[in-house]
Amino acid sequence: MKHLLVTDDDTWTADLDAAEVEVVPARAYLAEPERWPSRGVKVFNLCRSYRYQSTGYYVSLLAAARGHRPVPDVATIQDLKATEIVRVRSGELDQLVQRSLAPIKADDFVLSIYFGHNMAKRHDRLAARIHQLFPVPLLRARFTRRKDGRWEIVSVRAIGRGDIPAPHEEYARETAVAYFGRRWRDATQRSPDLDLAILVDSTEAEAPSDERALVRFERAARKLGMTPWRINQDDYADITAFDALLIRATTQVNHFTYRFARRAASEGLVVVDDPDSILRCTNKVYLAELLARHRIPAPETMVVHRQNLEQVPEQLGLPVVLKLPDSSFSLGVTKAETREALAEKAATMFERTELLVAQAFTPTDFDWRVGLFGGEPLWVCRYHMAPQHWQIVKGSGPGRRWGRVEAVPVAEAPKAVVRTAKRASALVGDGLYGVDLKQVGRRVLVIEINDNPTIEAGAEDALLGDELYERILGGMRARLNPARGDHG
Repeated sequence: MKHLLVTDDDTWTADLDAAEVEVVPARAYLAEPERWPSRGVKVFNLCRSYRYQSTGYYVSLLAAARGHRPVPDVATIQDLKATEIVRVRSGELDQLVQRSLAPIKADDFVLSIYFGHNMAKRHDRLAARIHQLFPVPLLRARFTRRKDGRWEIVSVRAIGRGDIPAPHEEYARETAVAYFGRRWRDATQRSPDLDLAILVDSTEAEAPSDERALVRFERAARKLGMTPWRINQDDYADITAFDALLIRATTQVNHFTYRFARRAASEGLVVVDDPDSILRCTNKVYLAELLARHRIPAPETMVVHRQNLEQVPEQLGLPVVLKLPDSSFSLGVTKAETREALAEKAATMFERTELLVAQAFTPTDFDWRVGLFGGEPLWVCRYHMAPQHWQIVKGSGPGRRWGRVEAVPVAEAPKAVVRTAKRASALVGDGLYGVDLKQVGRRVLVIEINDNPTIEAGAEDALLGDELYERILGGMRARLNPARGDHG
């Protein structure tokens, strides 16, 4: 069925009825729930006001209670009222704000945002990014110029139909028609079963999955009765149109991947990887504390700050490995051979973070990687060190060189390696993880736990082939049915 556009103003009804939405009077939506029994229906709330206990507020509140997916939801409505939340979320837009507002001579500026767009093309990108952070149909953002000449966001608030100034009326109406017509033009092609969003970043140099692996994920989805849709960071506002989200872009907390995961999880989608796993796995300080508290064997480790840096050589010896808390793909990981090198490299890292992780240097010919989903080991690989290097990857950019990846049957991998990987991953959750370990004699040491692990064609899937992708998506599908229920 069509998605619903609920409004207490019929001004645009004739225009929007032609789009792929059913226009519903707000009073009817609130009073006649039996007319729309299907779960999973997306409800666009275009009421005049979202203030507490208003008609617009109750449309979003009851939509969530009915298993529908309101835009905006009540959490977003409330977030917009909290100045600190607005400032924290919009902080990452600073460069775009300065660039977009640079020509403005006044010290205050108001940006009207209609379905992610602004009348002035110069501000369209800024409008789109604010709409991604706060997916509300109609918004108004206020900016002020500080004493140092830089612009800052003062507030972002939802507005109703009645708040649109007359000169903007025609543009806002045309934007609404284009929005619904474009976004739901292919609604009839959607699967009668389940829709899987696969989040990718086409600009990423070292993505977790290559193109061949993505194609295999898509093929596995279709085999399991799921329709796969590749999405990117511009599709934040549409995430609730799907039933499940598979993230295949490198995850970070201060990043669009975490925002997607958090929003999708809050909407009841099955998410791999979930926001808690991203929080836990992407910070090596957290992992160091977690492994130590649960007595999981690991190389001797210190959480380092400026005051205890001089103690590192005495406790861990030299050379020592330093890691930024959010390092990935061996980036942000360095080795210090001397006290002088330790001080110099740590000083550079402290410019980015208050805490570092230092580990005793533990050389091996290869690292083990155990890939697990839902606590079940699915694949095991030996990641050999890059030629003439102490890590599995050497260098950065086009000249990067990787060591050889060797797949090993799970049943033939050392039992202690698999057992330790299972213990470590269980501390984080039941998502999709890659646990890196070193084997030194009889000792098995956990190096780190990765959410969103690398899965590339011909490497991690060398033994299972398509079965690997089917087992991951099959696990997601099994979780999805009770989470979403029936939907139309």
